[in-house]
Amino acid sequence: MKKLTLLSLFLSLTFIVLSQTGKVYDNLSFNSEILKMERKFAVYLPPSYDTSERDYPVLYLLHGAGDDHTGWVQFGEILHIADKAILEGSATEMIVVMPDADTGQRGYFNSIQGDWRYEDFFFQELIPYVEKEYRIKSEKRYRAIAGLSMGGGGSFVYALRHPELFSSACPLSAYCGPLNMEDMNRYKTQNGMNNVTDAELEAYYKKHSVLYMVKNMPDNQKKAVRWFIDCGDDDFLYEGNSLVHIEMRKREIPHEYRVRDGGHSWTYWRESLPKVLSFVSDAFHQY
Repeated sequence: MKKLTLLSLFLSLTFIVLSQTGKVYDNLSFNSEILKMERKFAVYLPPSYDTSERDYPVLYLLHGAGDDHTGWVQFGEILHIADKAILEGSATEMIVVMPDADTGQRGYFNSIQGDWRYEDFFFQELIPYVEKEYRIKSEKRYRAIAGLSMGGGGSFVYALRHPELFSSACPLSAYCGPLNMEDMNRYKTQNGMNNVTDAELEAYYKKHSVLYMVKNMPDNQKKAVRWFIDCGDDDFLYEGNSLVHIEMRKREIPHEYRVRDGGHSWTYWRESLPKVLSFVSDAFHQY
């Protein structure tokens, strides 16, 4: 009888633990008409997803150069970190979508020549697809974006360009794009883009330089997005992040700016992720 009671207790505890665990699927895909190929993505589903009928807020979490949609799963430990944050109450239950931006051409933007349209894919196909496929709340207040390095730059530019779509943005160790036209001309030379005109180059710079976009942000958009910017003191991208922070201070754009000990590494980003989940949850909760 005692053994039976202990077995029942063990099974009950096992059920409780399993019911508090989310799920990650990292080999999902759908067909993109814009990019003319199958595009992969990963998704984290919170612990109660399979047992409830409710809709959830969503975080789009972007990887860096050299990784793909599995980066945040394998190296960022999204399953463990998100489950822990939700269990401890520092983050609300949410769906996390991690798209691939490494196949075909690397990056989150349309090419300057116009022959690769990843940004169009992201907004016209990816968001509509996943927000129909999963039980996601589609209002701006329940949608956030974050990313590291190249993905940090993507999250910066996407939220600056579409403040009507994201409640929060969390660039981590972000590549902030060209800081000036000298950087842009250097990029043109390094990539052999001899057929690109000066006018096209300047237009691309104005659409992809985070510093330029912040300097020219309309006053009525200053409080449209909640910003959490995090970059290590030993990170080689510290200059761009620091300059953006300084410009945001000058323009009186509300934001959180964090500099911690660390470099451009997964150790740093794993430590950042719980803070990101907590920060975006504040908006999801209605702070």
